[in-house]
Amino acid sequence: MSVRKNPRALMLMGPTASGKTAAALALAPIMPIEIVSVDSALVFRDMDIGTAKPDAAELAICPHHLINIVSPEEAYSAARFSEDASRLIGEIHGRGHLPVLAGGTMLYFKALREGLSDLPQADVELRAQIDADALKHGWPVLHARLAALDPAAAARLHATDAQRIQRALEIVILTGRPLAESYAKREESAAAQIDFLPLALVPSDRAVLHANIARRFDVMLANGFEEEVRQLRQRYVLALEMTSMRCVGYRQMWDYIDGVDDYATMRFKGVAATRQLAKRQLTWLRQFRETWPDLIEIDSLKTDAQGCVIKAVRRWIAAS
Repeated sequence: MSVRKNPRALMLMGPTASGKTAAALALAPIMPIEIVSVDSALVFRDMDIGTAKPDAAELAICPHHLINIVSPEEAYSAARFSEDASRLIGEIHGRGHLPVLAGGTMLYFKALREGLSDLPQADVELRAQIDADALKHGWPVLHARLAALDPAAAARLHATDAQRIQRALEIVILTGRPLAESYAKREESAAAQIDFLPLALVPSDRAVLHANIARRFDVMLANGFEEEVRQLRQRYVLALEMTSMRCVGYRQMWDYIDGVDDYATMRFKGVAATRQLAKRQLTWLRQFRETWPDLIEIDSLKTDAQGCVIKAVRRWIAAS
């Protein structure tokens, strides 16, 4: 692949269980690529089964980046991803390879391409106070508190959406202004000069996607997901409010291990949480469809979906 003045990068997006990894790897025999994971769960070490992390054989096909880079005790943000991905794109471009950004964390894609909102860093003491208040009074009370400070932000959140209520309260309290105003102030993306091809794998039949999600969760259970979570809890100092344990499946398995739920309930909740994740990812993609006119969508359920991805990338390279 020839070296160009401005680097280019493929954005390969889609909901969970839509075949993104397989489609990315299908490009490897065709052109020199390096995969940059765009997944907020794959960054964590020792979280392999529940995140559907690529196995050793898949990782050996081509270089992979941003996998197994932080401890489950740490946090990893969209800001850090944007910095890491921008740097990697430049390095991969310098090697004459095509960066393939593949994953389903849509906020990361948005942050990389459009820049980051002018938001304050997490405040440990304030967040601890919010969590303590929630434990004492319940998240609906915290949601009502947010509604008093920022009605528009509260209206967009469910009264029990702990993670988003916590962050919204934190931002409003720290900045003294509505959430929408903070998000409107954006820093320029470090990747502003990159030529992106956004490509989304979108299933034409939601029922088939749901069946794939349930089947994959059952495979995770059969492959030792419970033991993985037990070992994580022994090896690290973890808590349910940590970013790593908010990953779908892990919270549900945690509750099962603690005796909160039985096995059938854990499975039901795990599949339901993954379906909700897919729904949110598809909502993101609908927003991208409105704001990114160059977005290409491919039906992930087509028998030749991978071939369609290859054709789209080849046309893009030939035209640029």
